[in-house]
Amino acid sequence: MPATEEPQPTAARSAALPGYWTFVDAAQKRFSEEFPDADLSANRVFLSLNRASTTVVYDFESSIHRPAGGSWPTFRLLLALWVSGPLSPNEAALITGMSRAAVSNLTGPLVDKGLLVRQKSPDDGRSITLNLTEAGRERIRADFADQNKRESEWAAALTEEERNTLAGLLEKLMAQREAVGARQRK
Repeated sequence: MPATEEPQPTAARSAALPGYWTFVDAAQKRFSEEFPDADLSANRVFLSLNRASTTVVYDFESSIHRPAGGSWPTFRLLLALWVSGPLSPNEAALITGMSRAAVSNLTGPLVDKGLLVRQKSPDDGRSITLNLTEAGRERIRADFADQNKRESEWAAALTEEERNTLAGLLEKLMAQREAVGARQRK
């Protein structure tokens, strides 16, 4: 097979592929061969961060939010409204990190389920705000309690000091976003 052609997956090949986490090691090896000047420690941070994040989010969604009739994005929106109070769709999008379209797509079904209401903005009659109903507040309290139990199970692998260090390191990393000119949803 020519060097530029990527191997095609087969059943036998799929069985021999690295596991989800060992993929990071396999990727690092490949990158070091093809990009000898690459900053592999930086790459490892972000490969690991992405893999950890997607694994945890999938676990929360499949073990907590889907069985309760929701989703991870639904949880994020309800949580933003619970913590912040009434928000415009734009504010909700900014806080949740979702697009304005995603917030809009979530809103209708949540209104239909009686978990939130759209209200005319007190500041501008042309705008709306999103607000939790009592059923929405009950739902987010229950979902948060279930998720926090799961968070505690995941975090049990770390000491309190390690948890604080990890949180501090992630906060430090995110403080770098302006210095690198990171794009953000607006």
